[in-house]
Amino acid sequence: MKRRALLVQSGSLVLSLGLPELSWGATIVNVRIWPAPEYSRVTIESDAALSAKQLFVANPPRLAVDIEGIRLNPALKELVAKVKADDPNIAGIRVGQFTPTTVRLVIDLKQPIRPQVFTLAPVAAYQHRLVLDLYPEQEADPLEALIADQVREQKAAPPAGSSNSSNATATAPPGSADPLADLIAQKLMPGKPFPLSSATAASSANDAEDPRANSSGTERLIIIALDPGHGGEDPGAIGPAGTREKDVVLRLAHLLRDRINNSAVHGNTMRAYLTRDADFFVPLGVRVQKARRVQADLFVSLHADAFFTPDPQGASVFALSQGAASSSAARWMAARENKADQIGGLNVKTKDATVQRALLDMSTTAQINDSLQLGSTLLGEIRRVGKLHKGRVEQAGFAVLKAPDIPSVLVEAAFISNPSEEIKLNSETYQNQLADALMRGILAYFARNPPLARVRATS
Repeated sequence: MKRRALLVQSGSLVLSLGLPELSWGATIVNVRIWPAPEYSRVTIESDAALSAKQLFVANPPRLAVDIEGIRLNPALKELVAKVKADDPNIAGIRVGQFTPTTVRLVIDLKQPIRPQVFTLAPVAAYQHRLVLDLYPEQEADPLEALIADQVREQKAAPPAGSSNSSNATATAPPGSADPLADLIAQKLMPGKPFPLSSATAASSANDAEDPRANSSGTERLIIIALDPGHGGEDPGAIGPAGTREKDVVLRLAHLLRDRINNSAVHGNTMRAYLTRDADFFVPLGVRVQKARRVQADLFVSLHADAFFTPDPQGASVFALSQGAASSSAARWMAARENKADQIGGLNVKTKDATVQRALLDMSTTAQINDSLQLGSTLLGEIRRVGKLHKGRVEQAGFAVLKAPDIPSVLVEAAFISNPSEEIKLNSETYQNQLADALMRGILAYFARNPPLARVRATS
């Protein structure tokens, strides 16, 4: 029998032809690629644990990963065709039998990356997983990107006094040579409060309809962090008809983002920031860190509830609890949501994971009180468009709600495990109604709790 050989010629892998594809040791059962601007993930799932070694080559950028104890099979070769042209990080993947017991992957990259290669034990519906997380060396600043988008809209907006000026976003301070730099300075300046005029601080919620109402010309950008739950390897709950929680909450987040970006409060423009804007996994601690990095004013995590039986129904809102959960159901729900890192696949050996765990122990009483106010306001609006599971804000130890300086709530839009509510969650009408209700709740919260100037902690 001919031996399978892989030759390295001119920087590319060449697979010998005419050789049988034999399985040996572990068997690859599935492969997946999750592209995202923040990082791209390659997942190789097998029926036994895999061992891998990595080598990163900087010029041209590529990552070689040797997977030991296997032979090339059709499932693994599917990786080549799964690379999308618009993947921000991966240009292509090549696979071949490097030695009789080792398969080599070569991932051609579009930019230098910081690779993380790690394994995950079986959990939920997954068997053993080998995970390759490819993080760009040049990490984008999410706040700068958010404000740059705001500045582009300002430039495109009609001038004050035109027929459409009532719907335009706020203009930059008069005489500003660089509105982007000005807004970033206002939002990020360490140790200094955000600039607010006395007129802005005293304005009412009705004034929020006109984003140009701030007579001083200075703008306090109000940022709402929207957190679509789950994503990527973690589908969240799955309804009887196959609806995935991660998909419906992402659609809801997009609808709510559109409403926030077209609103203002107390004369200040509002912007939505999504912790994930596509189908990829974000660890719980990273979601908190991302909200803090853009110095969000509110954090709203979006989910779709599930239970063992199809009977429960109605929306719920949760806030953090520093002690015991407010009910056994709330405790059970927090435990389920907190398993997202296990299912989605967190590299627990990294320094970042240690930082995340430390961050999740910094909750404060003031943050919880503000979160309860926000949650109660949202519940009051949600009850106008659908049934509530509980008429009050529940509390439990949700890891994703532990930003110490941001009022944070988790909204369970409906029970995806209930067949009728699964239909509602897929309904464009209901999703729009729910997005409208959440928007009204956010504006009502700010009407009672104006976003006053304050110094913000940084992470």
